[in-house]
Amino acid sequence: MHVESIKRKQAVAGYLFLAPTYLIFAYVILFPIIITFFGTFFYVDRFELTWEWVGLENYVWVLEDKRFWTTLKNTITFVFFAVIGNVGLGLLTAVLLNRALPNWALYMFRLVFFLPVLVTISSIAFVWKFLYSTDFGLFNYYLAKGGIGPIHWLTDTNLAMVSIIIFDIWKWFGFYMIIFLAALQNVPRSLIEAAQIDGARPWSIFYRITLPIISPVIFFAATYATITGLQVFDSARVLTGGGPGDATRVTVMYMVDEAFGGGDISTGAAAAVVLLLVVSVIAVFQFVVGRRLVHE
Repeated sequence: MHVESIKRKQAVAGYLFLAPTYLIFAYVILFPIIITFFGTFFYVDRFELTWEWVGLENYVWVLEDKRFWTTLKNTITFVFFAVIGNVGLGLLTAVLLNRALPNWALYMFRLVFFLPVLVTISSIAFVWKFLYSTDFGLFNYYLAKGGIGPIHWLTDTNLAMVSIIIFDIWKWFGFYMIIFLAALQNVPRSLIEAAQIDGARPWSIFYRITLPIISPVIFFAATYATITGLQVFDSARVLTGGGPGDATRVTVMYMVDEAFGGGDISTGAAAAVVLLLVVSVIAVFQFVVGRRLVHE
């Protein structure tokens, strides 16, 4: 009886220690999600703070709006190339650094590639906006030296999204490099040495030994990059503002513009719920496909 009393007190103490975390989670994340979902079924007057039931009208408006589908297409295009670039370049860089290097060189390369991750997107995007400048940008300056240009990086409908993707890859591939580098260093050295003794070539060792072992990490990185890519906002907002036209307008920008620019909070909330469903479907698809590809 005494032991049960002690266990009960320990359980109560544990819940009390966890309570602040759960309360913060509920207040910051769970409660806004619930309010957003229920708000999609109302017309909310943000000035008079009145709620009028409209049913599914907000969803119908969003799904019939051609701009929404344009932004969703732009977002998926961004995600497709950004995921390939971030995960691919991060893995390639990690493989190149996963070799016998002096400690100072390894730390320097890690810092150089990871440093952009530590800088806020909004601030560094302003620097890149200057680099992309048609008349005074550094990129066009060096291209002009080679007789190329000028290139309208941010004002050409065919290049604006490419410019944002390049910026995103530069910003985030170092993050994935660190993840892959940690995974590569956990690959059993004995397996690689045994393959080398048997005469296996480096590419064969990587494809048949290293890649299957780190495949769960690659799957995690691809899933994480996809989910964060679907929420892209800052880089597109600062670099192009969604232009030219709607060439780089992404779904989160559509949500913000509807909720705060157009003053229709309910429509913006409906767009957020639709995006959540898209993210969920893609995440489930990646999970199903990933379970078949990941080596266990």
